[in-house]
Amino acid sequence: MIENTILRANKEGRKGIVFALTFPSLHLVEMAAHVGFDAISIDGEHGYFPETAIDDICRVGNGYGMSVIARVPDNAAYQINLYLDRGIQGVTGPHINSGAEAQALADACLFPPDGKRSWGGGRGTEFNDQQLLDEKYGGKLGFAKWSNANMLVVAQIEDKKAWDNLDDILSVTGLTGVTGGPHDFAQSLGHPGEPDHPDRIAATLDIEKRARAAGKTAGSDLTTGTGAAELMLGEARAFVASHKNDKVDN
Repeated sequence: MIENTILRANKEGRKGIVFALTFPSLHLVEMAAHVGFDAISIDGEHGYFPETAIDDICRVGNGYGMSVIARVPDNAAYQINLYLDRGIQGVTGPHINSGAEAQALADACLFPPDGKRSWGGGRGTEFNDQQLLDEKYGGKLGFAKWSNANMLVVAQIEDKKAWDNLDDILSVTGLTGVTGGPHDFAQSLGHPGEPDHPDRIAATLDIEKRARAAGKTAGSDLTTGTGAAELMLGEARAFVASHKNDKVDN
């Protein structure tokens, strides 16, 4: 395992630069390293990532010195563990609506004594190689503490219920911070299809302010990034538009 490269960037006084994927592509992971991204983010909720693909992305990403973080498909402990066992070093839990759900998320991501994460035998625990664990971390407990210190645990606030229960959510010790989900949040506030509605924006600003006051991160406090979809629908679209009238040279 490598040091969490987002947290390392933060220690240097800057945001971690993250490349986002909604589909498996080792080519894009490798190219992200070539241009200088700090980390890879995968969307397991709306993307499509079998565990073998997550394993390969972590292998290549870590090999190039980039941590991999993920939004998981759901918040079940077994599902989160499948991601963590591959080597994921940051989990965003979707649709966290209560303090109990936030606590369960943190428990699934953090080893005892800070949480209840199950010990596995994959990359996420150095393949349970006792000799390496002893030499590098001083044993399994030393690795558990190191892993917890290099884990980001983020609750996605995307429902009015979560806003109503925000104080309970923010009271969870193992939670790094919160992030938003503007489309679903707007819908829950009675404004479907209007993620930029003033009510949604005001609610998100309130959530972020209260999160920071509670010592948690909010939104993009730790990272900035882009992804394949943004580049294709932004810069690539602009390129196509600028060349629509190019003449053929005869």
